[in-house]
Amino acid sequence: MLKFFISALALIWIGFQPNPDPKAIALTNARLVTVTNGVIENATLLIRDGKIAALGKAVVIPSGATIIDCAGKSVYPGMIDGGSQLGLLEVNSLPETVDHDELGNITPQMQALTAVNPNSELIPVTRVNGVLVSLAVPTGGMFPGTAALIRLHGYTPEQMYAGFKGVAMNFPNTGRMGGFDRRTDEEITKTAQKALEDLNQLWQQAQEYHRIQTAFASGNHPKAPEYVPEMAALQPVIKGEWPLLIEVNTAKDIEAALTWIKARNVKAVLTGVREGWRVADKIATAGVSVIAGSVFSFPTRASDRYDRGYANPALMHKAGVKVALRSEANENARNLPFFAGYAAAYGLGKDQALKAVTIIPAEILGVSDRLGSLETGKEATLFIANGDPFEPKTQISHLFIAGRTIKIESRQTRLYEEFLNRNPGFDK
Repeated sequence: MLKFFISALALIWIGFQPNPDPKAIALTNARLVTVTNGVIENATLLIRDGKIAALGKAVVIPSGATIIDCAGKSVYPGMIDGGSQLGLLEVNSLPETVDHDELGNITPQMQALTAVNPNSELIPVTRVNGVLVSLAVPTGGMFPGTAALIRLHGYTPEQMYAGFKGVAMNFPNTGRMGGFDRRTDEEITKTAQKALEDLNQLWQQAQEYHRIQTAFASGNHPKAPEYVPEMAALQPVIKGEWPLLIEVNTAKDIEAALTWIKARNVKAVLTGVREGWRVADKIATAGVSVIAGSVFSFPTRASDRYDRGYANPALMHKAGVKVALRSEANENARNLPFFAGYAAAYGLGKDQALKAVTIIPAEILGVSDRLGSLETGKEATLFIANGDPFEPKTQISHLFIAGRTIKIESRQTRLYEEFLNRNPGFDK
């Protein structure tokens, strides 16, 4: 009789348990740095079907779930690099591994998403520092290609695609290209004017292409426009579906770019923006977002303070500009958290610097509904660390991209393990 009573109680207890879910993962006893809703101490985050199913202090863990005890550790959303050549460039001296710079000045049809090498050795090197999503940006001519936001895990473009594309553009530059640039001021001005004329002419052609295409689709034009790859690739920007990622750096050029954007009603994001601090109020007034970087940069003028590169994001933020950060790198995209750390130390503050590599780039790139913070329903793209991710001493113990557990492994960890346990195979 007693055995029957105990069995009945067990069945009742089981009936009140949540549905078994052997694929669920529960991060328990964690400090959750949500980014958008503060910090939740001693909490649980539940991962199910690639998403954050629940988080907080009263989360019910389904039976069969994998439990990871995060006592003494913090959970952060995966960092987002606002611009790099990660996956597009492996070794500069090997042309076969250089896919970020297409031949030609006008190549918006170059798709970074299909050019990315998913087996790049640099991707796991970047992941182990907590950078789990990156904007792959082509470089080169005036319109070097179409950038794409990628998850740093996957084997196909479809698996890696994180939901954003935008056409990259290098705005005509009126500054010198460096100490090697021996052109006269007059030559520089003429070159810039010619580049701006070419840009305006190309833009008019793209608008006309759109006009004819629209008229043909509605039956008001007898013939569709002849397919031109460059024109077709610019159509999402002309229609306002994608933003134009405008690389511009000097104060004079930033002002010119803002005027150009307003005159054509272009949906745009400014990238680079090294002298943004000089015209931060004008950028703010224009309501244009910025992806700044690299933070590790020399002053643009000899008379500037040494720390203008470090302080640039903070000065723009204080003026009211929405600022995200980028690494502007390939092998050193892993340094993004340290760039954020410098920006924090030079006026941006730790909380805002964290936002500048998580929720703000997600908002600028239109993916904040799935990335950039720890919130129920968002992608479980996150990491577990034993400290501040901006500190080099911090160790990351677990990585998840879209709910998938990612091994903490890179060529550096493999070398470390090899030489830690080196054995040539000989007795003596």
